[in-house]
Amino acid sequence: MKRVLTIAGSDCSGGAGIQADLKTMSAHGVFGMSVIVSVVAENTSRVLDIQDVSPDMIEKQIDAIYEDIGTDAVKVGMLSTPQCMEAVAKKLEEYAPENVVVDPVMYAKNGCPLMQPSSVAAFIELILPKAFLLTPNLPEAERICSMTIQTPDEMREAARRIHQMGCPNVLIKGGHLDGDALDILYDGTGFHSYTSKRIPTKHTHGTGCTLSSAIASNLGLGLPIDQAVQRAKKYVTTAIEHAPGLGKGNGPLHHFYELYHK
Repeated sequence: MKRVLTIAGSDCSGGAGIQADLKTMSAHGVFGMSVIVSVVAENTSRVLDIQDVSPDMIEKQIDAIYEDIGTDAVKVGMLSTPQCMEAVAKKLEEYAPENVVVDPVMYAKNGCPLMQPSSVAAFIELILPKAFLLTPNLPEAERICSMTIQTPDEMREAARRIHQMGCPNVLIKGGHLDGDALDILYDGTGFHSYTSKRIPTKHTHGTGCTLSSAIASNLGLGLPIDQAVQRAKKYVTTAIEHAPGLGKGNGPLHHFYELYHK
């Protein structure tokens, strides 16, 4: 069985973060493991509070994984402070895992900040170069690149800029644009576009976490990156389309729809 690790924050409401990651990994038939960097008290409407795990404990969780089970892929999600980033970067450097997919989580779906604004520079310096693939949405890509993104051409330019910062593969997620949901992958030599019909729903809590975990799972299973992204996007689209409609705000996805309804 392939092994995939998520390094991220815990969402007590179960729709995003560690919980969404492990559900996604299970749905893909890989063995999911977790390193919790922050405990987030949140639901579909708001973030109540965040409590970060100590850098020492983050490092020890990662050590526990690599002294025993190991990984075939790693997903990195919410890292709220430079101290969290330093701990994770140190261990990624030490263990040099393959297939590191980094989702630069900066905001919850309801707009609440999950990364301190002062941490973006540390993220670019410490974490971005450790990624095999970075998966920013448009607001995150704008923060990283210090540019406005309103068109597919500007998505491609942002991908080029992030590639030049040291990340070999960049997936710019265009869900914030009007029209069909367009994502653009840049692998350093060319672009791949992935388009799906936009689903009219507010229930998209954890979409970015789910997509990045699905890509990591597919990479761990041995798929090449373009196929890993394509399969992951199809999985997320299905999970959004059949969202269970839970919560008063932006509800979670249905991570196991295909398993339950085959």
